[in-house]
Amino acid sequence: MSKDAVNTAVAAPHNDAAQVPADAGDAGYSKDLKARHVNMIAIGGAIGTGLFLGAGGRLHNAGPALAIAYLVCGIFAFFVVRALGELVLYRPSSGSFVSYAREFLGEKGAYVAGWMYFLNWSTTGIADITAIALYTHYWSMFTSIPQWTLALIALAVVLAVNLISVKIFGEMEFWFAIIKVATLVGFMFVGIFLLATQHKVGGQTPGLGVVTDNGGVFPHGLMPVVLVMQGVIFAYAALELVGVAAGETAEPEKIVPRAVNSIMWRVGLFYVGSVVLLALLLPGSVYSADESPFVTVLSKIGVEGAGDVMNLVVLTAAMSSLNSGLYSTGRILRSMAMAGSAPKFTARMNRSQVPYGGILLTCAVCVLGVGLNYLMPSQAFEIVLNVASLGIISTWVIIMVCHLIFVRRAKAGLVSRPSFRLPGSPVTEIATIVFLLACLGMMWNDPEVGRKTLLLIPVIAAMLVGGWYAIRRRVAKAEDQELAELTK
Repeated sequence: MSKDAVNTAVAAPHNDAAQVPADAGDAGYSKDLKARHVNMIAIGGAIGTGLFLGAGGRLHNAGPALAIAYLVCGIFAFFVVRALGELVLYRPSSGSFVSYAREFLGEKGAYVAGWMYFLNWSTTGIADITAIALYTHYWSMFTSIPQWTLALIALAVVLAVNLISVKIFGEMEFWFAIIKVATLVGFMFVGIFLLATQHKVGGQTPGLGVVTDNGGVFPHGLMPVVLVMQGVIFAYAALELVGVAAGETAEPEKIVPRAVNSIMWRVGLFYVGSVVLLALLLPGSVYSADESPFVTVLSKIGVEGAGDVMNLVVLTAAMSSLNSGLYSTGRILRSMAMAGSAPKFTARMNRSQVPYGGILLTCAVCVLGVGLNYLMPSQAFEIVLNVASLGIISTWVIIMVCHLIFVRRAKAGLVSRPSFRLPGSPVTEIATIVFLLACLGMMWNDPEVGRKTLLLIPVIAAMLVGGWYAIRRRVAKAEDQELAELTK
């Protein structure tokens, strides 16, 4: 719903504040996602390659203090999801934060939110299919198959799953998440056993001595910990999927609070707990960006096949991310198309009530990624991952800005806040926005990749401005039609 339409809708007396505006983009969806699906989508979004693979290089650079970085970033990520959860209970929508941006920031805000999110997931999709191809090459039976071919096969498989039905998507995400959680729980049991029995790992006795004898919690000082946060925050990307999934569940008021609240302790247990264990088992200098830290530990105690098992898990995490990206962008683009700010065909749905138009558009961009894998197989992953970082930070900032305006309108009596609320507003939102922008600014300290990524911001801004002038008449027409329907 457009900003003007909302203003018209809320022009009623304050005692009608509970009247919630509708979003045309929410019509036609099935409600087949169950509580277990949404819960696992939430945890699956929080656990991915950022932990299974990325933690190795970050432990090497920051040492045991990486656990603090994960905790701090996890708290701010929780604030974002909690704010989104409150907006979901106010008005569940498959358009999620794009729909809320339309209501609280106007059509321009929804336009920016939607296309930046599309930029995030379409480029993340390229990174995912690149990662899948690289992980598959780990096994000798696949090394003869070109990287671009494996990337194309992975894309085709996940596309097929997404187009069948939302229930199949939910089941696939459920089992992907089960694999990731089971792996982490299994490793944590092994790590706790090694600590309890003082079993040597790589010739060293695990425990606090591993930390104190190798430079302490901050072996390289505070600055590496600060700099590593720019990567840690991206490890939590996809937590906002809870908001999108809520639009296709029958009882969001029951399911969403449970899923959102569970994120905090899961982050504490799996991210912070795993990193603490890793730091107590081996010095940070032993870990590397080229190998999963879990494989490093297991190989040091002579576990055969650890590399194969963890490679399968990381492969699963990349497939899960690709699956989620196609799902969420399909719903977001449909919400935008209904308002005129995305191509008309992205509003189309198939017989299974799946918005296939938006999914296919995301796949088209991912196919360009297949070409990137063909032309630059060694650089494809790094190039697109940094572009995706701009998308996720802008998305989270927009969510917090929307929540600030929502709370302000609630205080004015224009809308009603649900009982499930973000604590500490408006301080919480402002602190989160400042933190996210600081993470973005810290990318400037990386001249090789981060600085070049930041230099893309003016280019992206120019493209957004040009795109808006190209579609503004269509948006105005859609807005007028919606207003006409409201006043009938």
